[in-house]
Amino acid sequence: MRIVFMGTPVFAEASLRALVEAGHTLCGVFTQPDKPKNRGHKLTASPVKEYALSQGLTVFQPSKLRDGAAADEIRRLRPGLIVVAAYGKILPEEILQIPRYACINVHSSLLPAYRGAAPINWAVLNGETRTGVTIMHMAKELDAGDIILQRDMPIAPDEDAQALTIRLAALGAEALLQAVAAIESGAAPRFAQDPERVTYAPLLSKELSPVDWTRTAHEINCQIRGLLPWPCATTDAIGGETLKLFASVETGERTDSAPGRVTDTGKAGIGVACGDGLILRITELQAQGKKRMSAASYLLGHPVSVG
Repeated sequence: MRIVFMGTPVFAEASLRALVEAGHTLCGVFTQPDKPKNRGHKLTASPVKEYALSQGLTVFQPSKLRDGAAADEIRRLRPGLIVVAAYGKILPEEILQIPRYACINVHSSLLPAYRGAAPINWAVLNGETRTGVTIMHMAKELDAGDIILQRDMPIAPDEDAQALTIRLAALGAEALLQAVAAIESGAAPRFAQDPERVTYAPLLSKELSPVDWTRTAHEINCQIRGLLPWPCATTDAIGGETLKLFASVETGERTDSAPGRVTDTGKAGIGVACGDGLILRITELQAQGKKRMSAASYLLGHPVSVG
């Protein structure tokens, strides 16, 4: 089957790799334009582009999809199927109608839960214990198309959004191959989503970063794990400077200290009192202008007062 693939980040690269290794004909790969990265603002290719070029695939990077040019290009490619995975652009209806069989999406949640741009992050932020992937038909409304199949998996108690993304990418690739095989054989199931169970996962913003230490230790731990790799949880309660928080441990230990007070410091990290009277231990952080480091390493050059 001739397939046009549309995707951008690491999550999508796993699905593209699976299609290539399964022997499908990738007649074109669409990905976001190269973007400036880091302090040097050097233009950087997406993971999907890097892999596609390594396989000799033809790459397209349109800045717009609604001017008709991208649709014309896709028609020229004559795909039987369009596969979308975290592309980062909404496909106009004109493109959805092009492929012979279907236009399908690899979505990193168990729809209809967590429709939107950041389902993995919000699952962690909200303290979910399970998540999964959905292979669905694309529709005009965002992530509202009929479901072909779903696969679920647990979220580990200490798993952050970055680690979960890697596992879901692999699961999504497996599910995609199963769905493509079903479509080729004409045996793909199709189930409508339950509108009563719809929830959303909007874009992340820096407004989510500041830690409110009056929340519970578990909620703050979910915030730290869920906001990786961007925008990261932040606090100025430790030593008075703004720090990015990358990892923490729920100790289960109780304290009489006020929320936001440092309760202890040492090789294990920096303990901070939370609103439920429990201590959350920060184990990895980053000071402004510095690299990410263990809390213990930070303490060597930045003594922090307890209490």
